[in-house]
Amino acid sequence: MTRTPVRPFRSREWFAAPGRADMAALYLERFMNYGITPEELTSGKPIIGIAQSGSDIAPCNRIHLETVKRARAGILAAGGVPMEFPLHPIFENCRRPTAALDRNLAYLGLVEILNGYPIDAVILTTGCDKTTPSSLMAASTVDIPAIVLSGGPMLDGWHEGELVGSGTVIWRSRRKMAAGEIDEAEFLRRAMESAPSSGHCNTMGTASTMNSIAEGLGMSLPGCAMIPAPYRERGQMAYETGKRIVEMAYEDLRPSKILTRASFLNAIRLLTAIGGSTNAQPHLDAMARHAGIAITPDDWRAGYDLPLVVNMQPAGQYLSERFHRAGGIPAVLAEMLANGALDGGVMTCTGRTLAENIADSHVGDRDVIFAWDKPLKEKAGFLVLSGNLFDMAIMKTSVIGEDFRARYLSRPGHEGVFEGRAIVFDGSDDYHHNINDPALGIDENCILVIRGSGPIGWPGSAEVVNMQPPDHLIQRGIMSLPTLGDGRQSGTSDSPSILNASPESAAGGGLAWLRTGDTIRIDLNAGTCDALVAPDEIARRKAEPAPPIPESNTPWEELYREKVGQLGEGGVLDFALKYRRTSEKVPRHNH
Repeated sequence: MTRTPVRPFRSREWFAAPGRADMAALYLERFMNYGITPEELTSGKPIIGIAQSGSDIAPCNRIHLETVKRARAGILAAGGVPMEFPLHPIFENCRRPTAALDRNLAYLGLVEILNGYPIDAVILTTGCDKTTPSSLMAASTVDIPAIVLSGGPMLDGWHEGELVGSGTVIWRSRRKMAAGEIDEAEFLRRAMESAPSSGHCNTMGTASTMNSIAEGLGMSLPGCAMIPAPYRERGQMAYETGKRIVEMAYEDLRPSKILTRASFLNAIRLLTAIGGSTNAQPHLDAMARHAGIAITPDDWRAGYDLPLVVNMQPAGQYLSERFHRAGGIPAVLAEMLANGALDGGVMTCTGRTLAENIADSHVGDRDVIFAWDKPLKEKAGFLVLSGNLFDMAIMKTSVIGEDFRARYLSRPGHEGVFEGRAIVFDGSDDYHHNINDPALGIDENCILVIRGSGPIGWPGSAEVVNMQPPDHLIQRGIMSLPTLGDGRQSGTSDSPSILNASPESAAGGGLAWLRTGDTIRIDLNAGTCDALVAPDEIARRKAEPAPPIPESNTPWEELYREKVGQLGEGGVLDFALKYRRTSEKVPRHNH
């Protein structure tokens, strides 16, 4: 039976170029050299791209070297033709100066591939956090049918009978080593045992968060996000994803029909419920802007009052494997829908609404997924702050521990308000070299501030704001100080930092004129953060030279600095936002 696509396949403009048999011959000729047949390319079957994010230098995504085999089988079974191609590799832990540089670079590369090659629809293979937003940003720009296939988290990590989560174990072990409780060898053992299998972070770090968000947005099949990478279900999900993208090609079910304002508001609410990474704020904003949707600080504020219901590290106790067995993201979405916290009418990649997708979902383990009315924490979203130091920053309130709350947020008559003496560091080298300098006089009444760590200043925006106290405080049992910065923090961190401050110091933000010794007042009730410095003194300081930033080291660093926006607005390449639905115009012939 011959099927007719809702919109003619783009690939016909290459392989059956109207009136240009010479060009069709040119396009077809070289594909023959690895054994594909002319019939496959000229029969009218949809060409399905597979954006391969896995490689040896992207270990979070390396599982996709295997998953795409099953995705290919699904594509072929549904009557499509698979074409795999590489995506720029991204690996947060290893890429210097920071992998955040490459989110926009991967975006640019994928736009050019999807726009300039005969691809009718695409599977976006994701894992490490930057691959999800860059891929969805590109899919929105070009606007061809697209679906996310995440690689899945690692199996749960164990060390001496205790759960150890990837990333989170690093930050907690740093504190233990500073306190003299473990040595370097034990530190390494704990780190190694947190990574027991293929897959991305097994905590609710940025990779787990962004793949959960992709599912919440309706861009991946139900249940996809939390299936551990080694599970048989991961291969089965890949097969079903391959089948489904072929149908999406025929239906012309594009990102523009799925990624609506309502779906992004759902994602913000889901982010609170799962205790998601602070990296999600710029990534969500970026994806929304490329989809033609503006997410405002008020939209983030609307997600603040919701509860945390997923008991998973770093905000909770468990790891991804048990979360999957408890029902994963579909179970959380069902809990939210039943309590009026979700718009279930949004369209998804299945061709059905979100509510239809999760109609049979339920919570299988109440130790992992709490009831909405009996949550792990109330008011657990990202708190949006503003003041004379920045226009916007966020604070992940779900990781505020009892010790931190008791020390800084519980003063009688001033609950939720605290002041501290600023200790200002110019980048992480300054912090690491000087955090233990006794001359700074750092005590429990200080606020650690790091600047020069934003998109322009680093460049790229680094995960450096989750600074730990000096060793002498940790040895006294003070495990955390308030921290503030214009960079990011690790998505696996349990630090209640104020971060993503925009504008950053390198763009003239208030952190540029802040000085060590200034008093900072933070009012979580009012959502304000201000340095208590007189206006005339601020004016005087602004006239002084800005804090130095390192020179660009590569051509891309220089171009990135020239074109990138601030984290408060997604850290996007602003010039790229005007390009939408480029697939509706066929590129010029090349000969």
